[in-house]
Amino acid sequence: MEFRIDSSVLTDAVAWAARVLPARSPVPVLGGLLLEASDGRLRVSGLDYEASARIEVEADTARDGRALVLGRRLLDICKVLPRGVVECVVEGARLSVTGGEARFGLSLLPLDDYPAQPGLPAFRGVVDADAFAAAVGQVAVAAGRDDSLPVLTGIRLALDGTTMTLAATDRYRYAVRTLEWKPEGEDGASEGADVVVPARRLTEIARSLTTTGPVRLALDGGSIGFESDGTRTTTRLLDGRLPRHDKLFSLGEHAVAVTDRAPLLEAVKRVAVVAEGDSPVQLAFAGDTVQLQAGYEDDVASQRLPALLEGAESMTVAFNPGYLLDALGSFGTDSVRFHLLGPGQRALITDREDGVHQHLLMSVKPLV
Repeated sequence: MEFRIDSSVLTDAVAWAARVLPARSPVPVLGGLLLEASDGRLRVSGLDYEASARIEVEADTARDGRALVLGRRLLDICKVLPRGVVECVVEGARLSVTGGEARFGLSLLPLDDYPAQPGLPAFRGVVDADAFAAAVGQVAVAAGRDDSLPVLTGIRLALDGTTMTLAATDRYRYAVRTLEWKPEGEDGASEGADVVVPARRLTEIARSLTTTGPVRLALDGGSIGFESDGTRTTTRLLDGRLPRHDKLFSLGEHAVAVTDRAPLLEAVKRVAVVAEGDSPVQLAFAGDTVQLQAGYEDDVASQRLPALLEGAESMTVAFNPGYLLDALGSFGTDSVRFHLLGPGQRALITDREDGVHQHLLMSVKPLV
């Protein structure tokens, strides 16, 4: 195998495929990246037991061939290559990488031991990459981190007609985001789906696909895949289902408070510096203001902001400051709307414009 390629193109391709490589593996070949050169193209592939990634880029292929090398070592080399054209040649049992006056040699891993790259499931439709990445980021903050409850570390992805719903919860908060997508088929119809994807994997995939334009989504009972602009990636699904959010988000009669998002976010950060551990930040809504307060006894902080409360003369609620910051930071709108039942009860935060993004928090006992 022999090919020439721009160093920046090679670095980007290797970095993209290396995302799925396991940090540690008892199977050495799973730490490898497969390089395949033919017909003016270079394909770089990586996989582990949960995910796979493949990217295809243009290259000047002088001699077709395949080579398997340690992926993270190749990535480290790519990061320090001089700018310009790089020449890669298989010489005996190693891959030689030459850029300018710099030359590196990498031992080859046994190709016969490398598993076959999994194929993509059946294509289901197309979604805009930027919109999808933004939506995944908005709900991922609510996903659990406890691996003893695997399903709560995932993001629910549900397809219903032309609507895609993404949702995540760790039992203390629940984020939901809907967006439009285009099902495959002439009539625009697609079989519905309701699956749970590992949040970390889906977040990595979504970020890597930004700016690529339309992304084709593939799905079956065990895995989900995405394909766009020469890239292809898959990841396994999690077993189980997330609890339904419909009843949780139905608050009945409640008060509504509207305030500017960015000033509130900064104010929560400011007053929370005196909060010990998970002690709450209190929001006291009354008339056209909200009073923020945190801390106890002598170590206290407060700030007042404009806000508009409807449905009650006053309402005081308190939240875990980290959860509240995550929720407010996940919105991209100028203002947010708090739907409030009362102290110690559910509170729903929505964007003011269309409500396609919703974030449920449990309020806690207010400060005394």
